[in-house]
Amino acid sequence: MSHVPPGSGWPEDPARPDTPVAHDPSEVVELAGASPTLAELAARQSVCRACPRLVEWREEVATVKRRAFAGETYWGRPIAGWGEEKPEVLIVGLAPAAHGGNRTGRIFTGDRSGDWLFASLHRTGLAARETSVHAGDGQRLIGARMVAAVRCAPPANRPEPAERAACFPWLTREIALVAGSVRVVVALGGFAWQAVWPALRDAGYDLPRPRPPFGHGAEVEISRDGTPAHLLGCYHPSQQNTFTGRVTAGMLDELFTRANALRCL
Repeated sequence: MSHVPPGSGWPEDPARPDTPVAHDPSEVVELAGASPTLAELAARQSVCRACPRLVEWREEVATVKRRAFAGETYWGRPIAGWGEEKPEVLIVGLAPAAHGGNRTGRIFTGDRSGDWLFASLHRTGLAARETSVHAGDGQRLIGARMVAAVRCAPPANRPEPAERAACFPWLTREIALVAGSVRVVVALGGFAWQAVWPALRDAGYDLPRPRPPFGHGAEVEISRDGTPAHLLGCYHPSQQNTFTGRVTAGMLDELFTRANALRCL
């Protein structure tokens, strides 16, 4: 099976068999913009088929599988935003991993990046458990929500510019729907920093010009309708970054401790 059919019983599947499907970028614009709630937006995100290369890749991975997971059923669909409906902290990543989120059905779940991220979120009070292994495992975000700039696992972890653009309306609409409660946006990595900037602008945020450079611990004051918020940069907890020591557990904890402090201002 190349992917889990919507509404077939997968834990935390937001979609139904009749959830409308976007088959091209113009339909993404239409369906994202017309999503009245986060629940409906997540459902529509999770069945999107607008990017042929990404659809082919995510479903091929779900069929062929990695040997370590040969006995598992893979999600094989886009990964919707996940967490609280009125979050104070919004965490933005690049894209799900082929054998992480594309397998487990939840972003940053089931891979080593997620192991580092959820452990830090748990230590700093933003996650109920220190690990996240699969959708429906009992993990819960506390005052936070996670989204990806690109919702499908891309080959070599590198979405093409057209694919980034096609997925952009999903991100913009999600940010707009949670903006009333969000006080801190954390961008995991330079690409997420670049991707979230125009999405924040399109969602009604006032942003400084020019865009400040990305860096770990970078902090930018932003606002929406007169309500202040902050954008924080965080090095991505990728295996390369954690193995080389570019990112440490202490660095992540310090960053999310700062996010916690800012959300309470």
